[in-house]
Amino acid sequence: MNSAPTTSEKILQCAQALLVAGGYNGFSYADIGKVIGIRNASIHHHFASKAVLVQTLVRQYREAAQDGVAAMERNITDPLAQLRAYAGYWESCMTQPESAFCLCAMLAAEMPMLPQEIAMEVKAHFRFFALWLESVLERGQRQGSLRLTDAPRVEAERFLATIHGAMLSARAYDDPKMFGVIVHPMLERLAA
Repeated sequence: MNSAPTTSEKILQCAQALLVAGGYNGFSYADIGKVIGIRNASIHHHFASKAVLVQTLVRQYREAAQDGVAAMERNITDPLAQLRAYAGYWESCMTQPESAFCLCAMLAAEMPMLPQEIAMEVKAHFRFFALWLESVLERGQRQGSLRLTDAPRVEAERFLATIHGAMLSARAYDDPKMFGVIVHPMLERLAA
């Protein structure tokens, strides 16, 4: 049985939606307070500062993403199928405003202005996915299920950049289908 979210969880959920919609500097505690119906002092009780709130949110987001990858690794063994599942996850998110953009990709666009503790969490997120993708691509190349034109590390960074760029294009065109238009040909190019 699911229990109702705690105030802290409501604050984090609201902050995530606001971050995805407008970035780090696009919201304040007052915005969160209006959405969930609490005062700024109550938010400060749970999160002493906006930086602490966003750092907590990014850490949880990163950990959830890592758990998702671990589950995928257990359930899907074929490297191409893993790449398709990862892309498919994001494609399914494109129609949901609160999840249509990777939180860490959004924050990466603001890196020069982020507090250092948040920037470190964002970098850790990108490092994790780049290393995971590199391992998937190496495995696929060894098994003969993937055809790489560059080193696995380069292909991993290209794959990650394509996923995030497709999110950006879908947002810019206000067309969730743009994600697939960009990502599907990349997946076909990698298929051996």
